[in-house]
Amino acid sequence: MAEQTAILLLAHGTPDAAEEIPEYLKNVVSGRPMPDTVIEEVRHRFVAIGGSPLTRLTMEQGRLLEAALGVPVYVGMRNWKPYIADVVKQMVADGVTRMVAICLAPQNSRTSVGLYRRAVFAEAGKQMKIDFIEGWAEDDLLAAAFADRLRATWEPYCAEVGEKVSVLFTAHSVPCRTVQTPLPDPEKPDRPPLPADPYNFETKKTAMHVAARVAGLDKWYFAFQSQGMSGGPWIGPSVEDTLTALHEEGVKRVVIQPVGFLCDHVEILYDIDVSFKEFAAGLGMEIRRPGSLNDSALLTAALKHLAEGGLERLKAAETNAE
Repeated sequence: MAEQTAILLLAHGTPDAAEEIPEYLKNVVSGRPMPDTVIEEVRHRFVAIGGSPLTRLTMEQGRLLEAALGVPVYVGMRNWKPYIADVVKQMVADGVTRMVAICLAPQNSRTSVGLYRRAVFAEAGKQMKIDFIEGWAEDDLLAAAFADRLRATWEPYCAEVGEKVSVLFTAHSVPCRTVQTPLPDPEKPDRPPLPADPYNFETKKTAMHVAARVAGLDKWYFAFQSQGMSGGPWIGPSVEDTLTALHEEGVKRVVIQPVGFLCDHVEILYDIDVSFKEFAAGLGMEIRRPGSLNDSALLTAALKHLAEGGLERLKAAETNAE
């Protein structure tokens, strides 16, 4: 079974160079035209951090998982190379017939996990048996991994200033239309409406599980970050609005802990480390951020546990089919 089984890690993707950003953004928005101002702002942020390490770090996460699990691990990206379709083709060529697919966005949403799932099944067709893990927002090992990173920053910070520092958990925002429950189509009464998108709730569940693992943490908040620049309303509250509200309450120090990102990339290295820190400084506040999970052993353990569960489900399905 091991020779024919593999794990596929799915991620957002990032361009390799600044000149690739226009093509990359076209993939992100499914070919819709993007204003030149947006393209230039994304290019500015990419260059300001020396390029995004997302691909390199995701590949390393795959390597660590493969070493821990003893099963081949592939990595596919939705918006850039290596594209999901190309990676699935390679898996078929390598003789893989069973796949466990894990999206490296733990909180389920139609705009992330749903699109990854569509890409995987569109290319794999009937060539593979697939166990696709929809979401793992409340995974114990994931919470332990984030809590481990948070404690390493929060506890010394509290000791340094002599008081408990507030923690602001964040996750990437999504368009409001994503989380609005679709109404039945009166012209197609026999078609059931889509279920409510769980993302808005799953992000906060992750934060709750992380906070519960940090002894003494009783002052924490939640906000959505990195709202889109191309128009339309996105869910909030935003980090900027939340920091402003905390400032008005007299808060001087905040630890920002993202819980929707598993490695460093632009939304962390620029949005938090540059933009939010500058915004906070303008309010007279100090921001600190725990290190990202990146090569965390606890993250590897979480992925290994998820993969093993998927492999067991594939095996059970085959046994039941006999």
